[in-house]
This record gives sequence, structure tokens and C-alpha cells, in this order.
Amino acid sequence: MKRYFFLASYWRLSPFVRILSTITLFILLFGGVIHIIEPTTYQTWFDGIWWALITTTTIGYGDLVPHTLLGKIAAIALILLGTGFVSTYFVTLSAKTVSRENALFAGELPYTKNNHIILIGWNERVRELLKQISVIHPEKTCVIIDETLKRWEVPKNIHFIKGNPTHDDILRKANIHEAHCVMITANQHKNETEADLSSIVTLLTIKALNPSVYTVIEILTAQQVENAKRAGADEIVQTNKLTSFMLANSIEAPRVVFVLEQLLNQREGNRFSFLKAEEEWIGKSFDEALSLLRSNRILLIGVMREEELWINPSPPLLIERNDQLFVLLD
Repeated sequence: MKRYFFLASYWRLSPFVRILSTITLFILLFGGVIHIIEPTTYQTWFDGIWWALITTTTIGYGDLVPHTLLGKIAAIALILLGTGFVSTYFVTLSAKTVSRENALFAGELPYTKNNHIILIGWNERVRELLKQISVIHPEKTCVIIDETLKRWEVPKNIHFIKGNPTHDDILRKANIHEAHCVMITANQHKNETEADLSSIVTLLTIKALNPSVYTVIEILTAQQVENAKRAGADEIVQTNKLTSFMLANSIEAPRVVFVLEQLLNQREGNRFSFLKAEEEWIGKSFDEALSLLRSNRILLIGVMREEELWINPSPPLLIERNDQLFVLLD
């Protein structure tokens, strides 16, 4: 019965582990056998193990060679049995390496680490987004999910998963349960309304699998903004609205788009952020907080209180404990 359970456990092991275990057993066994048969040539068990290892790997240094008939028979048995297993071992190892590489390039390999950023879709915005993330969060790994993309189009340091992001198995393959956040971009292959509906369905699937994950969704049409909120979006980026704002302001103030681009360029060191009100700022006016932060090369732009944001508020406005300061970091 014990032998049955042992064999059952052995065959449950992966082929790689089984072959490696068998090779190790052969080397130890024949190393001991040759030491017993020819103790003069193989003075220690380790000498026998050395000879068995060199023989099975077909290196054959020739420093230790059996001289007796029995020793040569043991060598023949080791060559016929052990060398075949060693060859199988290397073939299996190569096959697994090639298979893993192919799975990686095909976008079939699951992502097993955590605290990563999942990006849904692939377009020029995502390409630029990756550059910005590498500056702001260089420690974060990004995972791309797209069903039309090919691996060679993705930067090599980005984990790619090919598939439909509305499918549970694809999101689980991206380790959605341990992701830091998810960013959903609009599908460039669909019209605006269809792209928004597709993004919202993706958002619903994500929230069903991991309700606590922080989600940012790109919405193109104003009509779908409320639906995105109902679906649980933590943040909504209205791309068309932002673009229209910049274009309209460029009419009134030429080169304003250039200035805004410079402000948003993370590679130049500029970065918008929110800072939680510290004790030294609480009770001080907006004007006083502006002076304090300016000494640290931080530009105070506004104050967020609950869900309301005040840009450049009245100077006497007092900073309260739960306020968040909207700033531009240098």
C-alpha cells in the first residue's frame, strides 16, 4: 500500500521534476555500485558519483575508468539508462522554455505578481501613458489587456495578456484581485457610443471581481458619464471635453496649449497631486499655506473639501483638517 501511494505521488509530479529525480537516483545508485565493485579505482562514494555524473552527461573526462568486467557492465547499463534520461531532461527543459516563451509572446501567460497597474486597450494614449507611469511610479509593473494586439507591438518590459477584458478568465489571468488600479481606455476600433458602452461593461466586470480596486475610465460621450458613475468608476476622464477645453482656450490665448502640455509633461518634472492637510497648515489661510508651500517649491493651486474643488479660492479661506491641497510639484 505504501509503495502504491509512493508511485502515485511520483507520477503526480511534473515531468521535469520526475526526470530530474530519476537522474539523481541513477547517479547516486551507480556511484555507490561502482565504488563497491572497484574500490581501488573509485576510492570514495563521491568518486563514484563524479564518474556517474560525467558518464551520464556524455562529457567523459576519462580520469576515472572501470577496469573490471563487472565495472564495465555497470558502465554500459549507466550509459544505456542514465544518458537517455539526461537527454530527455534537457529536451524537456528546452521544450518548457520554448513553450513559456511562446505563451508570453502570445499573451497567454498569467501575471502572478501583485500591486500592478492594469491597462485595458492599446492605442497611442496608452503608449504615452506608459512613459508617464515609468516616471511617476517606476516601481510599478504594467499589464496590458487587449484582444487585437500582437506581442511585438508591446514594449518588452510590459506584461501582455491577449483577450477580451469583459471575460472573467482574462481578468483573473491579469491577477485582477491583487492589482493596484485599473485604467480603461476607449476602444479605438469602435464609434464613440459603442466604445463607451464597451468600457462600462468592462468596468462592471472588473468591479464584480474586485470591488475595491481603484478604477479610472475614459469616456468619450457626455451621455455615458452617469452610467460610468453608476457602474462604480472611481474616476472618469472625459477625453473629448478636455480636448475641447484646450482647443477653445487656444483661440483666446495663443500657445496656451503649449503651456498646458509643458505643465502636464511628467518627464520635465512637473506633476499635479493632492496633499493631505498637515497639522502645520490647518487653521491657516489659503494665502499663508501658499507661502509655506512655495518655500518648498510646491505651487498651491486649490483646495478640495469633500467632493468640492476650489481653484485659486479667496485668500482668507482657512485650511481645515480633512482638506486636500491641489498642488503642482516640481
